[in-house]
Amino acid sequence: MELESRNFKRLYKRQINNQTLRANLSKATLQAVGNRAESFREIDFEFLRERAKQVKQEAISNLNGYLSQYQDAAQRNGCKFFFAQSAETARAYVLGLALKHNVRTIVKSKSMVTEEIEVVPFLMRHGIETIETDLGEYIVQLAGEKPSHITTPAIHKSRDEIAALFHDKLGSAVNSDPKFLTAEARRVLREKFLSADMGISGANFLVAETGDAVIVENEGNARLSTSAVRLHVIVTGIEKVIPKFSDLRVFMRLLARSSTGQKLTSYISIIRGPRRESEKDGPEEVHVVLVDNGRSSLLGTEYQEVLHCIRCGACLNVCPVYRNIGGHAYGSVYPGPIGSLVTPLYFGEKHSPDLPFASSLCGNCTEVCPVGIEIHHHLLSLRRDIVNINHSKRERFLFKSYRKAVLRPGRYELFGSVARVLSKFGLLNSVMKGWTTTRELPVFPKQSFREIYRSDKEFLNLPAGRRAHY
Repeated sequence: MELESRNFKRLYKRQINNQTLRANLSKATLQAVGNRAESFREIDFEFLRERAKQVKQEAISNLNGYLSQYQDAAQRNGCKFFFAQSAETARAYVLGLALKHNVRTIVKSKSMVTEEIEVVPFLMRHGIETIETDLGEYIVQLAGEKPSHITTPAIHKSRDEIAALFHDKLGSAVNSDPKFLTAEARRVLREKFLSADMGISGANFLVAETGDAVIVENEGNARLSTSAVRLHVIVTGIEKVIPKFSDLRVFMRLLARSSTGQKLTSYISIIRGPRRESEKDGPEEVHVVLVDNGRSSLLGTEYQEVLHCIRCGACLNVCPVYRNIGGHAYGSVYPGPIGSLVTPLYFGEKHSPDLPFASSLCGNCTEVCPVGIEIHHHLLSLRRDIVNINHSKRERFLFKSYRKAVLRPGRYELFGSVARVLSKFGLLNSVMKGWTTTRELPVFPKQSFREIYRSDKEFLNLPAGRRAHY
């Protein structure tokens, strides 16, 4: 994945000054938070969350075993498999399938993993038309942008902006009514569904027990992308596996509520394999591409829990940082609190050293996570790791000097006196400009506590026993 997260400071400064963007984000995320809260009133969230956490712990702690079980079951169902260690090998496999089957047009349903490995631009560069069919993904594809949210890719755009985009790209009338915009997208996409040779999807869950791939959606585009084509390719992460079919009951009650505030999503597709001889619908072949791309490096570490994420997007909606800068500021397809973990952990801290610091550590993300990931604690731990890796010799020298100063009373007092003098003449802000650009230093008193203490001769002349009760 091409990362821009090295440029986080530049990106967020540009986004935070976009008042239209901030208004769009505030309206959409606050509505999502309200809908989520209302949808959980009638069920025991904490009980379900604990159960979901247990299921994911079992699956990830025994990942190789459950992946092997899933592969065996899915192959019995007629699926073909490929394990992709990297984004490059995953893309190459999908391209090889397309070329082998003379594919000209591909329809793709929403999938974070395919965004991560950038399969669409890769296929397009090789002359294969690849169309996003989720409405939000289709909007950002038309705009030449990346998704701004895990579950609502076009959350950063207003209806008026989408209407202008459709007018420019599709020749539609300028009409911001949601029903009109949806009908326009359907008019264009229906033709693509009917003419496509291949469909690409992700998977929300892979059931080890039965070999099923489960897709949760609201629009029906995934169902068309997987059943109206002769070749279906599932591209998903290795962490999506769960042990049993009965485990789905827990996640179905949590996922839609956490994501959109719905009690249940509109479509749940359970894909077992290619169509049988007696069936009229469905693809002739189903291929499953299981993508690692940095995930296995988390196994056995303190960050293994990050692999429990079910990509609901709830943590983005409650994050005060995300609400003000949006997803594009993160420079990664995974934005928000969970993205500030996933991006550096999957792709290396050196690519995104600032992302774990893009958090107020308020804990809202942890509070709403439907699988109980301690997101803000992991962000704090990752900050520690990044500081140990990236701090310069100059920074280390300054902190060691500060430590030595505060451990010796005489040095500490000298340090404070110098700081007061610099502050008096306005020089301290220049010395600490990296800190004071977004903060105000406190006003230093004319005398330090130690100076006041030494000047109180009446107190100093008291017997030691009376000073303790002074």
